[in-house]
Amino acid sequence: MITNVAPTAKAKEEILPGIQKAAILMVMLGDQVSAEILKMLNEDEVQLVSREVARLKKVEPELAEAVLEEFYQMTAARDYIVKGGIDYAKSMLMNAFGPETAKRLMDRLIKALGSDVASFDALQKADPGQLAKFLHNEHPQTIALVLSHLNPSQAAALLASLPPHLRPDVALRVAGLDQISPDVICKIANVIGQKLNAIGEFSRESYGGVRAVAEMFNRMDSETSKDILSAIETQDGNLVETIRHLMFVFDDTLLIDPQGLKEVIARVDRKVITLALKGTGEQLKNHFLQCMSQRGADMMREDMDALGPVKIKEVEAAQQTVISVIRALESEGVLSLRGTVGEQYVV
Repeated sequence: MITNVAPTAKAKEEILPGIQKAAILMVMLGDQVSAEILKMLNEDEVQLVSREVARLKKVEPELAEAVLEEFYQMTAARDYIVKGGIDYAKSMLMNAFGPETAKRLMDRLIKALGSDVASFDALQKADPGQLAKFLHNEHPQTIALVLSHLNPSQAAALLASLPPHLRPDVALRVAGLDQISPDVICKIANVIGQKLNAIGEFSRESYGGVRAVAEMFNRMDSETSKDILSAIETQDGNLVETIRHLMFVFDDTLLIDPQGLKEVIARVDRKVITLALKGTGEQLKNHFLQCMSQRGADMMREDMDALGPVKIKEVEAAQQTVISVIRALESEGVLSLRGTVGEQYVV
């Protein structure tokens, strides 16, 4: 990475017209890479850049480095916006380059991308119910592309809000997504942006796939996810098996070794665990109780006995809280699973 660029070179780079920066960048990248870039430009842009390259004389090394540095920083900034929106981009840029450079990059990028930045950020903050209202008339592939650019919780809510007959088809299409052309995304973005003003330009990156579908189902209520999986199974049984393998349901806590489960219990409120265990089988309850102290287990049993009827949604919310802690601990390497996630148990 280029660092410690001379202030004088940086000052020159700041006032250079964009077309001159593009010409310097093309020269620095070399003939082969530049040729590939030119293929992506229209005829007028090719002429402008080519003319500017021809006009270039000797470029000071420090100035060339400053242009390359700006190119790297702007690319990183755009990538951060695509992945997590404006707030995420600001945070990442501040960590990477400091507050002053981060502000300068964001100002430039927002000015360059215009409404694209705001509309993409708005999409990630949009209410899933509102998105579903206008998306249900779109082609399932369009819906799948939108879903793949949302966070798992938001995508799950949106998928659940779609008409039941659409859900399996959309989930199948998300699972099949891989590398997506920016041109395709932009065309779809223009259509959706007119309706909700909530979509922008995206980079070529992997957003979909089976794991994305599994993450959605993990955040859905169990009945909806079961219905969609059953419908998909009639079309692609192997895909459903893979999705279930990647899903982590509350019953899968049986796969956690005692030491790991003790860590989970230590991080989750006892009332949440009590609610999460409501209606589960004795095997699962005992698995938790055996990882507690005698006093803790006795108190848990008393809480279970005293717990009256509760809504299924409340139980599922408590189970999702436990699952979130399990995932966090697994990513930290604190706990491990004894078997295959997604195995079925009689509860």
